[in-house]
Amino acid sequence: MLKQAITIESIPAIIWGATSDKVYIFVHGKKSKKEEAEGFAEIAERKGYQVVSFDLPEHGERKNEAYKCTVQNGVYDLRLIGHFVTGRWENISLFGSSLGVYFSLVAYQDLKFSKCLFLSPILDMERLIQNMMNWFNVSEDLLKENQDLPIPMGETLSWSYYAYVKGTPITKWNNPTAIFYGANDNLTERFTVDNFVKKFHCDLEILQSGEHCFHTKEQIDAVNKWLMKNV
Repeated sequence: MLKQAITIESIPAIIWGATSDKVYIFVHGKKSKKEEAEGFAEIAERKGYQVVSFDLPEHGERKNEAYKCTVQNGVYDLRLIGHFVTGRWENISLFGSSLGVYFSLVAYQDLKFSKCLFLSPILDMERLIQNMMNWFNVSEDLLKENQDLPIPMGETLSWSYYAYVKGTPITKWNNPTAIFYGANDNLTERFTVDNFVKKFHCDLEILQSGEHCFHTKEQIDAVNKWLMKNV
């Protein structure tokens, strides 16, 4: 398939597929990169869409940049991508995975999408951070005092990140949205998904054998089947 490497306001990106007036913005998750949109782009092209994927901060070609993958930077970058896409395509849809979903929910509350597809979404970042704080006995006061605290799961809890999340609740999402969720997801609890689906009238499909990361052949086949039905 056609693949054009571009730069959008210094952000490395790829435009996938033959020219079309329909496009998906592809927002990858943590530890991923823009090239991993290829399988999705092949499905999307069959349905008449192009795809624009890009590297989040500290991912892909941006791994060694000093620009951190904070919610503030992620949202800023997503808005740059949104501006680029809305100026060039008439019909715009969104695919987000994991952390990419949360960044999208904050950045794109005022954008109108034809459809949105969320895979293993982070839907309530405040809840997730609070869970991580509880797992490792970190209080709000301790986090505020230290500002940044490394935790054993290879992450760093950040007071500025947490404060931004608390001050930026997801109160609006007026786009037709389908969600694919693994019943054994250890980052987003089932009640969080159910509350989001009910509040914003989303479609939900649950893979009982699924985890947050879909990696077995059975899981990947189920994801592709869902994509073929919904893209």
